[in-house]
This record gives sequence, structure tokens and C-alpha cells, in this order.
Amino acid sequence: MAEVSEVLMSVLSTIRVPRPGDRVHKDECALSFASPESEGGLYVCMNSFLGFGSQYVDRHHTRTGQRAYLHITRSRKTQKEDDNNSGSGDPPKKKPTRLAIGVEGGFDVEQEHYEEDVKVVLFPDKQEVTSEDLAGMPDVVKERVSLSMAGLMSADSMSHVLQVQQWDGEVRQESRHAVDLKQLDNGVKIPPSGWRCDVCDLQENLWVNLTDGKVMCGRRYFDGSGGNNHALLYFQQTGYPLAVKLGTITPDGADVYSYDEDDMVLDPKLAEHLAHFGINMMTMEKTERTMTELEIAVNQRVGEWEVIQESGTTLRALWGPGLTGMKNLGNSCYLNSVMQVLFTVPDFQSKYVSGIDKIFDEAPSDPSQDFKTQVAKLGYGLLSGEYSKPAPDPGDDPNTSAEPRGDQVGIAPRMFKALVGRGHPEFSTNRQQDAQEFLLHFINMVERNCRSGANPSEAFRFLVEERIVCQQSHKAKYTQRVDYILQLPVPMDQATNPEELQEAERRREEADSSGGPPPVTVRARIPFTACMAALSEPETLTDFWSSAVQAKTTATKTTRFASFPDHLVIQIKKFTFGQDWVPKKLDVSINVPDTLDLSALRGAGQQPGEELLPEVAPPPLMTPDVEVKGILGFHGNEEDDSLYSPLLSPVLDDSTVSQLCEMGFPLEACRKAVYYTGNTGIDAAMNWVMGHMDDPDFSAPLVLPGCSSAPGTTPTNESVSEEHLATIVSMGFSREQATKALKSTSNVLERAVDWIFSHLDDLESMEVSEGGRSAGESEGVREPPPGPRVRDGEGKYELFAFISHMGTSTMCGHYVCHIKKDQQWVIFNDQKVCASEKPPKDLGYLYFYRRVAE
Repeated sequence: MAEVSEVLMSVLSTIRVPRPGDRVHKDECALSFASPESEGGLYVCMNSFLGFGSQYVDRHHTRTGQRAYLHITRSRKTQKEDDNNSGSGDPPKKKPTRLAIGVEGGFDVEQEHYEEDVKVVLFPDKQEVTSEDLAGMPDVVKERVSLSMAGLMSADSMSHVLQVQQWDGEVRQESRHAVDLKQLDNGVKIPPSGWRCDVCDLQENLWVNLTDGKVMCGRRYFDGSGGNNHALLYFQQTGYPLAVKLGTITPDGADVYSYDEDDMVLDPKLAEHLAHFGINMMTMEKTERTMTELEIAVNQRVGEWEVIQESGTTLRALWGPGLTGMKNLGNSCYLNSVMQVLFTVPDFQSKYVSGIDKIFDEAPSDPSQDFKTQVAKLGYGLLSGEYSKPAPDPGDDPNTSAEPRGDQVGIAPRMFKALVGRGHPEFSTNRQQDAQEFLLHFINMVERNCRSGANPSEAFRFLVEERIVCQQSHKAKYTQRVDYILQLPVPMDQATNPEELQEAERRREEADSSGGPPPVTVRARIPFTACMAALSEPETLTDFWSSAVQAKTTATKTTRFASFPDHLVIQIKKFTFGQDWVPKKLDVSINVPDTLDLSALRGAGQQPGEELLPEVAPPPLMTPDVEVKGILGFHGNEEDDSLYSPLLSPVLDDSTVSQLCEMGFPLEACRKAVYYTGNTGIDAAMNWVMGHMDDPDFSAPLVLPGCSSAPGTTPTNESVSEEHLATIVSMGFSREQATKALKSTSNVLERAVDWIFSHLDDLESMEVSEGGRSAGESEGVREPPPGPRVRDGEGKYELFAFISHMGTSTMCGHYVCHIKKDQQWVIFNDQKVCASEKPPKDLGYLYFYRRVAE
């Protein structure tokens, strides 16, 4: 042991004890999906606290010189089948609906049971040191190494911390009782441990009332276990509002519940309130899972209850390269489905998987925070087949069938999900999301990170040509924009089974009035050709402001392809609004074809002899009794154009703006809707909102024509943040382009980045200044802008994948994807990967086509 002791002594300065706030990755390798349960276990660097599987720990040692690693291996304990669980995967009769004491519902979550082996391993000779071995070593070695080992094992893993942070996206509010809470001077002191309910002697799920220090058990859980409701009953008797869950108190806080406010809350005086009863929160350690942690655990089991299979078929499990399942991390099926499809696209495979060694070699010191590294790690995990193995049966029941059910070991993309969702108000949470919105979000991240080198998102990028013809002057206007998804409308009036739908509606109304069971659902059958016709037919614009006649008139808008991408994504617009503006999903069946020929939808540009509309902005709406002085106004002069006065504020119909805001739309978007529809009423404004919801500047302040800033703000010469400028310039844009983006979005970085990627065609023409081409030059040449690189070819495609959604809204339900591999359709349902017998191609939400090779 003398030799090992000497080695430990020589590397003692590199062995750290984790402190609060340190990121500890002890559940997942930074470069692979190895975990402590994997073969070879996980090696945690005792200096950086990054985890590495046996495949990559030598690489980290060679690169950093770090020698001391904590080696963690886990093996699952055999568990007896729970008496209350039939093993069928069915949900309990009554699911929990809310997480809190004193509220209907609760949780009884079993923890996973593992046998764990922990030791220190010294590289490069892989000398092993156990806790027992440390007993005979010098005190300085024994103390430092023991503290580091204990600290690493007791620290919450980073994946666990991120899950809790994500679910806490629904921020707790400060209790109105906290600041002025009256506490009784009754001499009660709470010991640091050994708590029992004052009524029934229960020793778990205990809450201390902050008014008088009474310790009571919490809510009885939905299955009859948990507490006996004594904390709730005590509140009903006394009205004392706040309680803290014992066992969750740490220096960082605790679970505080307000019975009066019926919610989990924040107590800014928590330390003071606990000290009143002798509890020093700075010395307390967590011994029970918090309410948030309990909710996460239950949420992850929902996927076991609601397995979606193809009706009436027995699915054959598949294994091997490209057939790897992904664990549901709690409502992450939207992410799983999108990433499964993307890594069947050759561009993503070559960018992130073929050169994975180079990517890992160039990774920063913390690869868990590097976008390229984490995408490459995910791609390799999905395509290699290393994790496409049958999941072990936790019960090891010999009576179960030997035929695998499709469940895999699979991969759990925790680091990837945390990285791509960081800072996003929706994707950073564990709530269900729209797969289409996530696809665009991920493509946007790829664009930001591929300013130099190959950009795989180019496979989906195409140009859209919009042609607007003024019906009064017959002059036309052409615009081009970049897009990645073709949104296909669903013309419900084109259903081929109207009589069947009417009869189904009559039976439903009868069932509602009689209280009988609902009838069998009948779907509207919409021809795919009708959807394409609705897309290609001219759209009538009733409130179009024509620059040719200087007035509002009627116009027609026609949308065509200016280029055809290598891979075409089609979104069926199933999610819409009812007459009461309540979101709803159209339950339709569309006969989506296996092959497409869109050649007839290619735009031809300006027609011979066709005259273009002049580029003149519409006049702003002004207060009738105010004289408009023009852009220079009273403060500017023709010689000095640096002093602009903002245009006067337009008159907007406040009632219409209020109605739109009450529907949940941003105030600035509502103001723009009313402004651009000329105060013509709620219907016109609502149509404008629905047509511009996807605009990058949808929520940006209203900017009047002739003024580069919103009313009341500093106009064109406003200063921009140097820090924001540096951030955008680091992405490969020029300083002039970054300045224009920030000025166009009120100096908000996130919106500026979104703006700049949606205006690439304009920005690429800015070489030295913001001038670019003149409007006359742009209209005269009529060539596609040189900005975004788009691929073009024949508009003939074949279907290779589709993503389906089951549920009433994008905010709930479940996603699965079907992918065609070697002429066989395969269903990817989180961790289940099976051969598909009846792929429901008529019920998809997102369809993925690839160009047919000539």
C-alpha cells in the first residue's frame, strides 16, 4: 500500500471536495451514454467532476493529466413484484393530479434499488483504492480522499439537478403570509432528527407548522399510503397557514407549503422562522425527496402506462445499428421523435457522426456544455447500435415470456436536452411541447453553430416565392423568404365523408343529452390533393394597401417554391382555433402519398410585361387633430439628419387591443395587428395575428413606417450593447449586420439572433455598410438574393419518415415516429423499437420526404 499511498499523496492537490454549486456528472459520461450501470461503470474525475465511461476515461487522462477518478459501478437488485401492481403496465385507478400537501392527490414513488461499488482508481496503472484501504494511509491522505469520495456520492448528480430545475420552470411565488407571519413564543424547539407526528407517531412525510412548531404528518397519498392528513386537519382547526417539510431543509432552502394559498410557496424569512424553533438551516442536510423530485419520478413512469402500439398487431422488436430507442425523460417524446428522424438524414450523419473523433478531440474542457460534442454523442448513440440491446427484466421473473417486448437499454439524452433547452422558456421545462416548434428550434441552433464548415440544416432549407397582385392596378410584388417546413392547410369542407360525419355528430349529441356512452369516433377523410390545392390556390387579401393606388384594395397572393430542398418537411396544420378562439386539434385522416411531384409549384418570378408595385410604405394612422410635421419635425433639419423626432403615436382601437390581449397574445403583437389592419375590427386583427405568429419580430414593439424604432423610443441612432454586438459577431456576422439586427429588435439579444437568421437574404448583401442594394436595383434584377445557400433540384420526392401525435393538443399527449429503413417501416416509440406492420401514414403530423435520385 505504500506505493499507492505515495501516488495519492503526489496527486492530492488535484483531488477536490465538491462544494455547493459544483456540477457533478456521476450518472452519465460526457462523451457517451455510459453510466454506472454500464459494463465497466463510470469514472468521475475527482477534480472537474466530469464522468467518463471506460471507453473515454483514458482519453481524458491523457489530455488533462488527471490521475484520480472515482469509479462507480451499479447493479440492479432483484425486486419482488409489488402486490398492488399487476405487472401489466396499466395506470393506477386514480392518478395524482397535483403535487402538494393538503391538496387532492399525492405520490407514492418507489426508488430504484441498486447494489453500488465505489472506489478510487489511479491512472495510468489503474491502481484501486477502497474506503477500507484508506484506513491505513496518512491522515492527510485519508481525510482529503474520504471527504472527496463522500462529497461526490452525496452530491446530487447534474442530471438530477437539471430535472429539478427544469420542472421548477413554474416558479413558486412568495407567500403573502411570510413577511408578517406571527410565531408563538411557546418554547417549542425542534430537534435536528428523530421527528414523529404529534398525533399518530408517523416518522415520514412530516411537516412542521411555522406558527407554533407542531409536527404533523402530511397528506394521505392516492393509493392510501403516505401520511394521515394531520397537518391539513390542524390547519383547518387553527388557520396557521405555513408549513415546512422536514428532511428537505438545506442551506439553500426547503419545501414550504401554504394551506391558505393552496400551493407550494417561497418564504424569504425561512431561516428566521426556522431559527425560532431552534432549527439552523445552515447545518441541515436533505434526507427526503422534495415535492418537485417526487413529481419528476412519477412523471417518468407515465410512459410505462400509456404505451402506444399499432392496433391489432403484434410488433416484432428490432435491434442493431440505427435501431436504438431513447428513454422518455418525462414528456420528452417530442424530442426523441425529432432526433430519431434527423439522424437518418445523411447530412447530419456526416457532420456529427462520421467525424466524431475529430469533434471529441477539439471539444472544450467541459464537453457537457459544447453543442457540437453533445449532438455528435447523441448521433453516435443512435446509429452505432451499442445501446440497442434488450432491457433487463428488473424482476428476473422466470415465468415471463422469453420473447422480448421491444424495450431497450436505449439512451437517455439528459445532457443533450439540458443543453438545447437552456434559456428557452418552454424547452427548458419537462412540459410537453410541439414537435414542429422543437424541430425549428434545433435547426436554429444548428445554424448558429455552423457559420463555418458544413451546415446540415441546408438539407431542409428552401426559398419561398410570394407573388401579390393588386386587383385594381394589376401590378405585382415579389418577395422571397427562407423556410424549412411546408405548412399544409386542412380544408375541412373537402371531406369525402360528410354524411358519415353528420351522423356521428347526431349520435354524439344524442349521447350527450341522454347521458349514454360516447359513440365511436369518426374521422373526416381529407384528400391530400385537396390540401395541396388549398396551398397553391391564390389567397384573397381584402385589406391590402396598394402602393400603386395609395389606398387599401383587394389583392391576390400566390405562394410557390423558388427552390426545392434535398429533404422536404411537410406539417399538417392540425392544430387550429375554434370559433371561440379555443385551441383544438383536427381529427382527420389524410391519404398522404409515398411519392410526390411538386414540379408544378415552382415559381417563375416576374412575368414578361408585368409591372411591379412601387416600394412605398403605407401612411401611418395619426391623431386627426394633430398636425403631422414629418420625420424631421421640430427637432431636425435638412443639414443635420442625426436628430430625428419619432413619428406621433397612431390612434389604435383600445377595445380591440384589449380583446386580443385577453386571448393571451403579447401586447405589442396586438397593437401591430390593430395598426396594420387599420382599426377595422377584431376579425381582421385576429386574422393578422394568425398569419404573423411565426414572424421573428411578432412580439417586438410596433415600429412606424419611416422610423426605425417604436413610438416613444430612441430612433435610428440609438446605441447598442457592445456585449450583444460581440456575441453576434462571434457567430460570424459583421459588426454592421449585428448592429442592424439589434436596432431592429430594440437591443434584445435573443430576438436579434432570431431576426438575423430570418433576414439572411438581406444581410448577406451588406458587405461594408448597412446600405446594401437599393430598392430599384433589387426590383430590377429579380434574381434570388445571394444570402442563404439553398440547394435546388427536381421537385420529386419519396416519403421516408413521419411523426405522429396522439392527444387533443400539442401541450399534451404523446409522439411516436415511423422511419423507413431498408424498405421496412420501423416504429420508434421512445425505448421501444419494432417492425411496423400497419404504419398509420394517414394520421401523421410531420412528414419527411427526400428527393428521388435521378
